[in-house]
Amino acid sequence: MHDRYMTFARGLESPVIDGFSIVPDDDADLPEMTRAIYVGAFGTLSVTLASGTTITLESVASGTILPLRARRVLATNTSAAHIVGLV
Repeated sequence: MHDRYMTFARGLESPVIDGFSIVPDDDADLPEMTRAIYVGAFGTLSVTLASGTTITLESVASGTILPLRARRVLATNTSAAHIVGLV
């Protein structure tokens, strides 16, 4: 398939090109750093950011895409579901 943008440099404002399901885990990092996280079902999301800082986001609506560079999604304090890492 032809991709007219294949030779363009990819930046954080570029569209997502891949994704993976996230199962929250207090001990394991994600398989790769995210550029965004999709939350499919309402709840709280606790993440460790690229900087190492852990934050908890309350009342994240279903269908929200959060522009977070995250290394881990924690099970503790996370009630949101159907979470997808976007890269």
